[in-house]
Amino acid sequence: MNTVEFPLLNLKLELSEVAIKIFGLGIKWYAIIIVFCIIMALIWCKFRSEKYNIDFDEILSLFIILIPTVIICARLYYVLCNLNYYLSNPIQIINIRGGGLAIYGGIIGGIIACYIFCKKKNINILNLLDCIAPILALSQGIGRWGNFINVEAYGTETNLPWKMGIIEDGVKKFVHPTFLYESLGTIIIFVILAVLQDKRKFEGQIAYMYLALYSLLRFFIEGIRADSLMAFNIRISQILSLIIFVLSIGIIVQNIIREKQTFKRRIMLKKITRKTG
Repeated sequence: MNTVEFPLLNLKLELSEVAIKIFGLGIKWYAIIIVFCIIMALIWCKFRSEKYNIDFDEILSLFIILIPTVIICARLYYVLCNLNYYLSNPIQIINIRGGGLAIYGGIIGGIIACYIFCKKKNINILNLLDCIAPILALSQGIGRWGNFINVEAYGTETNLPWKMGIIEDGVKKFVHPTFLYESLGTIIIFVILAVLQDKRKFEGQIAYMYLALYSLLRFFIEGIRADSLMAFNIRISQILSLIIFVLSIGIIVQNIIREKQTFKRRIMLKKITRKTG
């Protein structure tokens, strides 16, 4: 059992990572949350895929490939960022139940899998990513509550009113509830992207907006995470967030400029047509 406190709410919780046991095997809440998010994503795509001229059966086929790919890549990213430990304990590489999945690894692996799938199926990759991006953000927002139950992905010590009390190595400490920051942040991103879907100006706009908004959010949260993946005293995910943010904003601005130029050309052509007509 994990003990978590929120003094501001005068709340103290005893949390078990295991939801149920089946034939002696513990099924963790985190696993249940992940399955719920996958089902939710499929339902979302069922109702939104037509908007992007994508056959839902193709999305079902994609998910069969996407789910294991995302898990493997999320694990691989985490392992590579903790290579010294896993070289000394190679059997732990496959011990996913012990934790250790990095969201950026999953995102990168997922995009690569989508690209290869779309190339083979002749599907517009940008339309597919625009369809998936909002529900990905919402899934992240819900998924972070798995971190809360496991008492992980929390922040550095703080005395802010909304601090979270935990027991670490037998010592009580108050930390930033970074799981909550990211959960609320990604749910807000979901709302923004869901609204933008009906106002999309160019292909890929929703996906690029997701990358820009999430990387910006993650950049600041990563700065106060207590369990950041490090390389030479540098927070890897923070640097990656900065790179993704700059690239995404650059692509968005480029497309906006292109759309404005196209719009001006259309206006000029209409004026010329009227004069010559």
